[in-house]
Amino acid sequence: MDDLHVPAGPGIPHGLVVPGAELSEQFSRSSGPGGQHVNTSDTRVQLSLDLGSTTVLTDEQRERVLHILSSKLSGSVLTVSSEEQRSQLRNRNAARQRLAEILREALAPPVMRKATRPSRNSRRRRVRAERRRSEIKQNRRRPRHD
Repeated sequence: MDDLHVPAGPGIPHGLVVPGAELSEQFSRSSGPGGQHVNTSDTRVQLSLDLGSTTVLTDEQRERVLHILSSKLSGSVLTVSSEEQRSQLRNRNAARQRLAEILREALAPPVMRKATRPSRNSRRRRVRAERRRSEIKQNRRRPRHD
């Protein structure tokens, strides 16, 4: 099996190359329409990578990926499947791209929000809206019998 190339991005400036030996592929029949072709060919691809034992990631990267992807993992194994295409080769390529994209996004450091204060105009708009709302609620009351 070919190596998986993860393109460079935030957190991985030079990209990653996951050896093909660490990837596991399984093929099965795809569901959905497609006629007799669906019933005879194994076009669905499940691509798996054990993030806990891969040699590509540093300890910091492994902790970050395991934490961020914890809801998508089975143990420490990340599995991606693809069955959109009718061709096994296209599904293999789609699964590899999806796995690379998931790894790239998980390895990106979190973006910190720069704290800012509300502008003077936005505060004025907020106060004006509060007053308007207050007037609407005041008008809902029963009229007084003065």
